Amino acid sequence: MECVRLDTLRKGANRSYLQDPLGSERIRSEPFGTDLQDPGDQGDPTGAIPRLDREPRDQPMDTRHSSRPLRTLGAALAAAALLLSGCSADAPAPRAAALSKKAVPAALKPYYEQTLSWRLCGGADFECATLKAPLDYTRPGTGRDVRLAVSRKKATGPGRRLGSLLVNPGGPGGSAVGYLQSFAAVGYPTRVRAHYDMVAMDPRGVAESEPITCLSDKQMDAFTQTDQTPDGRGETDRLVAAYKKFADGCASRSGRILGHVSTVEAARDMDVLRAALGDRKLHYVGASYGTFLGATYADLYPHRVGRLVLDGALDPTLSSRRINRDQTAGFETAFTAFAKDCVRRTGCPLGTGSVATARDRLGAFFARLDTHPVGTGGPRPLSESLATMGVISAMYDETAWPQLRTALRSAMSGHGGGLLNLADLYYERDTDGSYANLMYANPAVNCLDLPPAFRTPAEVRKSVPAFEKASPVFGKALAWAALNCAYWPVRPTGTPHPLRAKGADPIVVVGTTRDPATPYPWARGLASQLSSATLLTYDGDGHTAYGRGSGCIDNAINTYLLTGRPPAAHTRCH
Repeated sequence: MECVRLDTLRKGANRSYLQDPLGSERIRSEPFGTDLQDPGDQGDPTGAIPRLDREPRDQPMDTRHSSRPLRTLGAALAAAALLLSGCSADAPAPRAAALSKKAVPAALKPYYEQTLSWRLCGGADFECATLKAPLDYTRPGTGRDVRLAVSRKKATGPGRRLGSLLVNPGGPGGSAVGYLQSFAAVGYPTRVRAHYDMVAMDPRGVAESEPITCLSDKQMDAFTQTDQTPDGRGETDRLVAAYKKFADGCASRSGRILGHVSTVEAARDMDVLRAALGDRKLHYVGASYGTFLGATYADLYPHRVGRLVLDGALDPTLSSRRINRDQTAGFETAFTAFAKDCVRRTGCPLGTGSVATARDRLGAFFARLDTHPVGTGGPRPLSESLATMGVISAMYDETAWPQLRTALRSAMSGHGGGLLNLADLYYERDTDGSYANLMYANPAVNCLDLPPAFRTPAEVRKSVPAFEKASPVFGKALAWAALNCAYWPVRPTGTPHPLRAKGADPIVVVGTTRDPATPYPWARGLASQLSSATLLTYDGDGHTAYGRGSGCIDNAINTYLLTGRPPAAHTRCH
């Protein structure tokens, strides 16, 4: 509830790996259903995407687990993505011979010229290392550094190695290392993995890279129960107090790094990593918030851009308030699609009438929970706030709709455990009661990147009607959720502005027409700003497009990654 952007991919457990500004991950169907051209085949010089012959697929990776995304995927993420200790030594990576030394300030050269010491970790031929970067890029060389967790799986071959492919699942706050080890390094198409070293780095403040912490697990339980639709002065004061306690906890527990987790700093870390890997250019696939990170990198270092895929894009020109309102409308669109499907089914918990009736029934259920939470079979009752997040959690991917129908049916009968489980997936709360770092890193990045959406409760009250117009179901709750940055202990360092990346190689921006977390107009906006971008459209539901079962989308992206040739302008897939 404290996050500014709701776009992050919640990948892994019940949403296949993707992220969220309240986050990003989702449930996916068979991933990456088409295979790719060999990099030596440049294909049709007109730029049209040829129809590629399919090879036998990799065994599809089942990412639909009962545990929450990111932390427990494939049994690995609870072990946290990066077992930096107890690993055997390996030969160091070559230094970045391709680095343009004259473009690097002298104070940064030690970082750019560092050698990564790789160690076996995580099983399945993964290697791990630690990258050193300056805590403050305006004052490098002072000894105040951050240590960033990196993992890779080398290209499997045969054929020519194309370099490193850096992946980021979004968030902000999603563990890229966890995503790599649980999905990308084994779930990406065979021929992509054959020609690229698959690489991930947890951004500063995230997961294994000096993770931000703010509250104890019990305090976080209380925070997520806070009434997020205050009806009067007392409830408003309690919500504000919860936001202040959260912010104060971040300052007291993570003060050293809290002012240095901006997207710009994370992008600069990526360039240090590129150099340490020995790559002349950066190849990258970013989803959700990862698109903003990738576009920021491209704008900072346009001539170091290789092949960039930005899937589920953010528009960097938007204010925090506009981002929140657009996402609110996006979740309403997703709910409408869910309701249309539900009311056609026997036993739909929202009735078998119209979408409007379904919307009213859900609203009435939320209103009852506001005063009368229902039991869950455990010590934590299902409140209105948790139920709202549980429904939103299932909006990231239509394959979660059956689970949501069952959870709503049970909750409306007085058994709220299923909907609580969906909320826990959203908040990345494990079955042992512990929380992942995403819900702390997420506001830390968001509140640093942009000025707050609202500065006072009075501003929120004035905007609630606009949010409720965008979404009668979620509007009020998501308006109040956007107040969190008003009490953040660190002043924002960024402002909304276009990203141009003039001189960059071709970039592919991907947008999904009914994406709830990163609405399609955002992809159009980013593609229009980036000087070399091509917009690839997926006409469908859910958050992000790559690997969700569209052969058209996967074929276009895979061909681009292997040949450098982007899809034809105005390509639209189903």
